[in-house]
Amino acid sequence: MYNSILVRATNWVGDAVMSLPALRALRERFPEAKITILAKPWVADLYRRERFCDEMIPYTARNLTAKWKTGRELAAGNFDCAILLQNAFDAALVAWMARIPERIGYRRDGRGFLLTRAVAVPRAGEIPLHERFYYLELLRRAGIIEGIPEDASIRLEGAGAAREAGLARFLKEGFNGAVIGVSPGAAYGSAKRWLPERFAEAATRVARELSSSVAIFGSESERDVCSAVAAKVESPVKNFAGKTTLAEFIDLAAACRAYLTNDSGPMHIASALGVPTVAVFGATNDLTTGPIGSWTRVVRQKVECSPCLKRECPIDHRCMTRVEAAQVAQAALELLK
Repeated sequence: MYNSILVRATNWVGDAVMSLPALRALRERFPEAKITILAKPWVADLYRRERFCDEMIPYTARNLTAKWKTGRELAAGNFDCAILLQNAFDAALVAWMARIPERIGYRRDGRGFLLTRAVAVPRAGEIPLHERFYYLELLRRAGIIEGIPEDASIRLEGAGAAREAGLARFLKEGFNGAVIGVSPGAAYGSAKRWLPERFAEAATRVARELSSSVAIFGSESERDVCSAVAAKVESPVKNFAGKTTLAEFIDLAAACRAYLTNDSGPMHIASALGVPTVAVFGATNDLTTGPIGSWTRVVRQKVECSPCLKRECPIDHRCMTRVEAAQVAQAALELLK
């Protein structure tokens, strides 16, 4: 029985969302334990409203000296156990520096000797394809849970509070009525990005049908592609690229009537909030990292080279250019019926 558990979260938003079922299972297994999440600042806000999170510690250490200092600070927390959802050597090193007596994680990245329970990485075909099972299987193989929960859905339990805050923010921004959210960027690389003009056309089609406005979201580095979409949307539109924190984005996404997106962190967040979500896939595999739930749809065209998992397309980007705006708009409108 653990009284105080440290969880080293994954570093990227999409992975963090896909680990939510494992964190929910951990809370259900230890309802009275204090669970502390150690996470990079850019994913930390994802956890703040969730029932499994009692304490959030931002992880900012970059060099060995800073990591040693973090380890010594964590040692004062008297954790019984560290569960390392992040796969890197660094995660195990910091837990070891913190002198946490049980250190549980997958045996990879040369870190097995730093773990007290080094769990074998699942081989192909041993677990279901979707990445959420990778994190759940860590808990199962470590003996923390007996089996994969019947409810392995991906959801943010704080969705209700987020939606209330998002609706208030939209009202302040001058939005009246329903809002269609759009995320045309993708951090992984341009191979995952659908054409900006088609995002604009699809958003316009849906917005006209619903008499709604359009909100475009992205990071500061995605401002140009978001501006290109905004310029072509033929409905009331506002570009929020580079203007929201993760917490603010979660609120606004939760308040959207529907969400159109590439395979990206915003896709995972919108679908986990229960927002009707349509995702365009091409270079990546929706069976492993796609959105799940009856309120989600994946639109893709089968081509011989997809999924290639490349960051940049070396040929003609046919997996994306063959996806038409009408297909994406229709998928969204069908979800909303």
